[in-house]
Parts: sequence; structure tokens; C-alpha cells
Amino acid sequence: MVKVTYDDRHKRVYINKRQYFSGVVPEVWGFHVGGYQVCDKWLKDRKGRKLNYDDITRYQKIVIALRETIKLMEGIDKAIPEWPIQ
Repeated sequence: MVKVTYDDRHKRVYINKRQYFSGVVPEVWGFHVGGYQVCDKWLKDRKGRKLNYDDITRYQKIVIALRETIKLMEGIDKAIPEWPIQ
């Protein structure tokens, strides 16, 4: 992996000039946990390495987990519009 770039128009995360992960929506790409942008950080921590099959599968699972987390958070925000509950 050489350089991580995100193309929000095509919803792609490029790991070099030719290879990319597709279907990564901007909300998932921009999701932060503990001050870190999860999708970007995970890949940058592997910069200079060749991603193996397990790495690729794990990244895809991270993207799915973040997408589902965002859906759950939206549902919670609808059910509990203000915090603390009054």
C-alpha cells in the first residue's frame, strides 16, 4: 500500500493508483472514534505493507461495522431526541 486517498464522488478508498475499496460512503469514511478517523487510520497504520487477504477482509468488515453503527446511532437519536432524558 502506497498512499490512502478518498474519492467521495465514487465512494472509493484508494490504496494506490489502481486498487481501491468501493462502496465506502462519506459518513463511514469520516467516522471518528477517540479522535481517530477509523477507516483512514487503519490503512495508514499499514502503509508500506502489502495487504493480504485477511487484511482486506478485515477492512471490509470494519467498513460494514461502521455503517451499521451509524444506522444504530441514528435510530437511537430518533428514539431519544435529547439527552439527558427528561
